[in-house]
Amino acid sequence: MPGPGCGLGVVLAFIADFFASTPRDFEGKAPAQAGNGDSRRKPATGAGVVARIAGVNIPTNKRVIIALQYIHGIGPKSAHDIMEKVHIPQERRVSQLTDAEVLQIREVIDRDYIVEGDLRREVQLNIKRLQDLGCYRGLRHRRNLPVRGQRTHTNARTRKGPSKPIAGKKKVT
Repeated sequence: MPGPGCGLGVVLAFIADFFASTPRDFEGKAPAQAGNGDSRRKPATGAGVVARIAGVNIPTNKRVIIALQYIHGIGPKSAHDIMEKVHIPQERRVSQLTDAEVLQIREVIDRDYIVEGDLRREVQLNIKRLQDLGCYRGLRHRRNLPVRGQRTHTNARTRKGPSKPIAGKKKVT
């Protein structure tokens, strides 16, 4: 390390040499060396292939029927139906899928299901339509209250938010 009396240029040159000679990751730590017991840097088996379906990177080490449920709009029943249409066994994992199978899954989802952004947009348009009509459900949406008949005298804190203090009300002691 350069001494306290040297100039800024010498310090910068030393720092540049230091980082050039020692490769670092984004946190400033040296990469894991082979055999030191640090397995965080090694990818899991099969993790090199990432299946991207409907704009979502589905997890590679899970079974396909579970991984498909990471897509907004596909639940257990839809995932099971997709697996049957594409003729993939239930126990198959995403890392074991071929490119042709991933393409078949993608085509079935695009053809038969409304997912992700399109589904979110459709739901928002339905809510907006109810609000514009001025019907009861639309008013409940507009006021951020429960829509489907739940009680609001006590519960419903998820929709209403944190309770607001009432002026002049005494606390029970």
